[in-house]
Amino acid sequence: KTLQEKLAARTIRKPPAIIYLILGYLWKALYMKRLNVNVEYRINLRDFRKGPCFVICNHQSRLDYIYTGIPFLPQRLNYVAGYNEFFRSHLAFVFRLLQIIPKRNFTPDIYTARAIKGIIERGGKVIVFPEGMSSIGGSNQPCALGSGNLLKHYKVPVLIVRLKGGYLTNTKYCLDERPGRVEVVIDSLFSPEDLERMTAEEIQLKLDEEIRHDDYEWNRRMRISYDGKGRMAHNMHHLLYWCPRCGTEFSMKGEGNTIRCSHCGNGAVVNEYYDLVPFDETCVIPETPRVWFDMERKNVYRAILDPDFLLREKVKLGVLPKYKYLKDQKTSEIAGEGELVLARDGLR
Repeated sequence: KTLQEKLAARTIRKPPAIIYLILGYLWKALYMKRLNVNVEYRINLRDFRKGPCFVICNHQSRLDYIYTGIPFLPQRLNYVAGYNEFFRSHLAFVFRLLQIIPKRNFTPDIYTARAIKGIIERGGKVIVFPEGMSSIGGSNQPCALGSGNLLKHYKVPVLIVRLKGGYLTNTKYCLDERPGRVEVVIDSLFSPEDLERMTAEEIQLKLDEEIRHDDYEWNRRMRISYDGKGRMAHNMHHLLYWCPRCGTEFSMKGEGNTIRCSHCGNGAVVNEYYDLVPFDETCVIPETPRVWFDMERKNVYRAILDPDFLLREKVKLGVLPKYKYLKDQKTSEIAGEGELVLARDGLR
């Protein structure tokens, strides 16, 4: 059988207690103090010890399973994770062991629906990151369509975990860990009666409102210092590629604690609070990296309004493997090369 066939044949159950608890308390010892993770309970989790429930969380970083799973111990959660992650050698074994549910991103998935149904009917607890992927620029994305329908269908209690500081500890553009502070707030979001009364559209809107958060804006108020070890701007140009002063694209370079435009010299120092401090009064620098990122998105939006808009790029095509897991943290096997074209008539 192929890896895909083996994955499709699995029956998802509650995570095995002994293994889950050993790993959970091990991760607690390794991460919670070192990354200064602080948990606030606004509900008594013992009230939800028996019976099924959903747990909803904003998705800030690759360590969100630590920030969410440990505060629930000794209760066990079934996580939903991206389908492609199950083909990576350093994740595949742990994912199988902990009964994590695969989900194809941004598309209906019958297997996922059946797996969730089985866990809920057996009184288990399913944790979902409804954005579908971790934060790109420090703030959240809208919940995937259909999230409201899912919760309304089952009408079981829904808890929420609000994460703050997780992105600043582990940014998308740099793999360094930057200890500072992570806040975890656990609360009740929907009761079964709420889900019965509300429409799926109202639930969907409420989800978007409740997970809305901007880590950079949050830290402008909190003033928490993050230890970037002299690399606060390292690889930041992967996110902030456009110069706000001269308008040149792909001219920015993030190295050490500075990000600078190679075309006009515009730039800033990134301090331990993630403040962008301009080199001098001539520099044009947005208030926060998230604001800068959103300006880039608006530039793209304006560009695609042009009927003649065309994006053409030489690319490599990656596919998921059939028989052997991906090693060295690769995300796909290269199957060929070609030209990717995005235009008004579609993607080809």
